[in-house]
Amino acid sequence: MASLLELKEIFRSADAVCFDVDSTVIKEEGIDELAKFCGVGDAVAEMTRRAMGGTVTFKAALTARLGLIRPSYEQVQKLISDNPPQLTPGIRELVSRLHQRGVQVFLVSGGFQSIVEHVASQLNIPTANVFANRLKFYFNGEYAGFDETQPTAESGGKGKVITHLKEQFHFKKVVMIGDGATDMEACPPADCFIGFGGNVIRKQVKEKAKWYITHFDELLKELEER
Repeated sequence: MASLLELKEIFRSADAVCFDVDSTVIKEEGIDELAKFCGVGDAVAEMTRRAMGGTVTFKAALTARLGLIRPSYEQVQKLISDNPPQLTPGIRELVSRLHQRGVQVFLVSGGFQSIVEHVASQLNIPTANVFANRLKFYFNGEYAGFDETQPTAESGGKGKVITHLKEQFHFKKVVMIGDGATDMEACPPADCFIGFGGNVIRKQVKEKAKWYITHFDELLKELEER
């Protein structure tokens, strides 16, 4: 097992950094915001808590929550325009610094493609570097389920994305940063996991992560060390 010093060295020399989005890159949980917007906020927030605690499979939790929300295409677009996701302090500077160093930055999220792409555009991350769940809609815009073939739709999916990235781009060192159990379990195949508690602290992640931060400035400082 790598020591904290070794993890820091991996981060400084990484050729790719993958970020979780909900409660990491942005302050909110996208699915909870969508639920509130659609009038079923409390019931869905409780389901999210159970899913993040790792007691139910991700796909089961996602299916149940979306079955309650049943968001239309119009509601999703209106949520993005009326209540755009709030970036976590320090993330813009960190992503910019990683880009300057020639590091590839990816957003790997159990959230929804349309919301995550909006976040990516604010951070100058190309759409091709976004891996998230896709909602499906009927021709009239009504909710028609989600694309269950996406790796991010199931437990272990973030690890599958990282394996795919390593195979496609031959990355030597990939770092995963996130707040939840699904992020932590992506290491391995990620070479380093950094737990993030700047928006919400998940007890299980804080206790088990060798490297745990509460502000992105801590990572910016690591990059300046070199």
